[in-house]
Amino acid sequence: MSLRHLVSRKTINNLSRTNGKSSSMYPYIYRNATTITAPISSPFHFPNSDRSSKPLQNPNCLKPISCFSTYIHSADGTKTSSLVQYPKLDSKDFEDEEEDETMNEFLSRFVWIMRGKLSEVYPNCDKETIEAMLLVVVGKVVSEMEKGALEHMLGAAVATPSQDFSEDLWKTVWDVSNMVLDDMRKEKKKEKMKGFLQSEEVKEMCRFAGEVGIRGDMLREFRFKWASEKMEETEFYESLERMREEARAQEEEEKSEGKQAETMSDEAVMGEEKPKVVTLPKRRGKIRYKIYGLDLSDPKWAEVADKVHERGEFLWPQEPKPISGKCKLVTERILSLNEEEDPSPILAEWVELLQPSRIDWITLLDRLKEKNSSVYFKVAELVLGEESFQTNIRDYSKLIDAHAKENRLDDAERILKKMNENGIVPDILTATVLVHMYGKAGNLERAKEAFESLRSQGFKPDMKVYNSMIVAYVNAGQPKLGESLMREMEARDMKPTQEIYMALLRSFAQRGDVGGAGRIANTMQFAGFQPSLESCTLLVEAYGQANDPDQARSNFDYMIKVGHKPDDRCTASMIAAYEKKNLLDKALNLLLQLEKDGFEPGVATYTVLVDWLGKLQLVDEAEQLLGKFAELGEAPSLKVHISLCNMYLKAGLEKKALQALGALEAKKEQLGPDDFERIINGLLAGGLVQDARRVNGLMEARGFTASEPLKMALMTSLAVGLRRPTMR
Repeated sequence: MSLRHLVSRKTINNLSRTNGKSSSMYPYIYRNATTITAPISSPFHFPNSDRSSKPLQNPNCLKPISCFSTYIHSADGTKTSSLVQYPKLDSKDFEDEEEDETMNEFLSRFVWIMRGKLSEVYPNCDKETIEAMLLVVVGKVVSEMEKGALEHMLGAAVATPSQDFSEDLWKTVWDVSNMVLDDMRKEKKKEKMKGFLQSEEVKEMCRFAGEVGIRGDMLREFRFKWASEKMEETEFYESLERMREEARAQEEEEKSEGKQAETMSDEAVMGEEKPKVVTLPKRRGKIRYKIYGLDLSDPKWAEVADKVHERGEFLWPQEPKPISGKCKLVTERILSLNEEEDPSPILAEWVELLQPSRIDWITLLDRLKEKNSSVYFKVAELVLGEESFQTNIRDYSKLIDAHAKENRLDDAERILKKMNENGIVPDILTATVLVHMYGKAGNLERAKEAFESLRSQGFKPDMKVYNSMIVAYVNAGQPKLGESLMREMEARDMKPTQEIYMALLRSFAQRGDVGGAGRIANTMQFAGFQPSLESCTLLVEAYGQANDPDQARSNFDYMIKVGHKPDDRCTASMIAAYEKKNLLDKALNLLLQLEKDGFEPGVATYTVLVDWLGKLQLVDEAEQLLGKFAELGEAPSLKVHISLCNMYLKAGLEKKALQALGALEAKKEQLGPDDFERIINGLLAGGLVQDARRVNGLMEARGFTASEPLKMALMTSLAVGLRRPTMR
């Protein structure tokens, strides 16, 4: 901010009009001001006063300055001070005064600071004397501003002494003026900064920073930094615009001066010479034009332009054709097709009416996928054979991926077969889709084929491919092969996810492989994953499956030590480990200890206890525990019914055994091969051979094959012709 901009032309004119009648050396002192009677002794010396303590008089002072603001500013805020009683001004004076707000602010701040300094130097002077001194100083400052001398003085490194003021007084005026200008400049920058802090670009960056986790002081610091950079950028472009405007104005001024000179010269020569007629020469041959040194008149550039146009059409897709009339009705019929209907006839009619291009097909498929996903797969498969669709390998891979996500394995394989029949070899992206699809479906052999196809093409599997392949190995019951892939990931500095670790640990635990489960648990800890309740429970299950209740209890106690509270599933796993060795006393002691700590057994714990008591043929105790399921509001699981059936068969309770068997046959779809074998062995042990053969038929109908011991037991029962014992 400079004084040239601070003092506008209207302000100077207003000051001149207001003080035009002044004959005093200081035209800005009030007319008929009171005489200063207090003696003045200070390093500050005013004009028309000697070194003695003569009273300072201000006769014949004019009207007050119109731009002398009513508001006096301080560092803490804005204070109101009425120096004088303003006379009535006309509307034009008020308009000029409103246009000079910057000038008013400068004088207000200057007067406020200068009054304090005068009051410090002259503590014994009354208010009227200080006001008179202040008017003398302000009058001199305004007069210097009108002449422009004050601006040069403020720009200097040191204050230049004035002829009217003493050196000390003028240095004070110089310091205060610079201070006021600095404060105004900072205030203006602060207000401008507020605007940029609320700009949309800064808000958008702050929202993004908040989404990625930046909060508190760091976010405020970034916000001020971004606003400052935006303000600097805006000021830079504004300065360029000002330079451009100045250059344009200078050019227009030079042109106007040149035109005036030409007009004068033409008028001088008008009478002497006749005007000459100037015409363009006739063109011979082809036009040759160059851009940046290239001869673009060469015909080869026309070919380049055509190729650029073709490439642009490829990169920038065309708009689909507008659909109206009968074609629109046919399109609506396609969108409303049922899954059982054949879309081929209506698609042929649509093609005949529209003559579609690839973009029209894509638009139709997108609408179908959004409104009628069941028909989308049929239409998409038919479209692959359309010549106007310009089918490529990516269309096949997208459709295969869409079928895989919907678990349509047969449909995906049909599309893959059609792709191979058309001579299109699956690329890396298609092989990746196949790995995900077969891994999710549990088809290990096909997943391995797709995985090896990726490697043969030189592709290094990424995290998703590794995860899909490891899940395929886990689902196929081969966790060791999945672990080898995990080690391969670690060798490539790829950190497996916690889900992969847990899938491998769960697979090892289900098979009782304590070595594999321990390796995965240790690897998880080295990778930075702390033991969780799930991982500790799986270790307890692994040692329980391996008939090692002591190690299972050790892991159970370690879980409690690290701060995890055992849940119903973990407690059931520990009780099942004791069941393997028939350590009933330790199991009961564990339950009593946990109940003291607030543990309440759930369905899983009661299921294990019922099975254990059934094996011990403690019928009354097992039936008593069945009431706990009703209290919990849960129905007994299949495992409970299997345990009851075997218990009743061993105890010779035929009626209850057949009731439990009926409940199992009603849920035969939920039974696994191990469940079937346990039921059949129990029936054979109870002498119900015909029932055992019938259940074996149900097992084979489900696609399960009986184990060799079970086959031998069935054959033995038929050969010997066991007689059913008498049931109670």
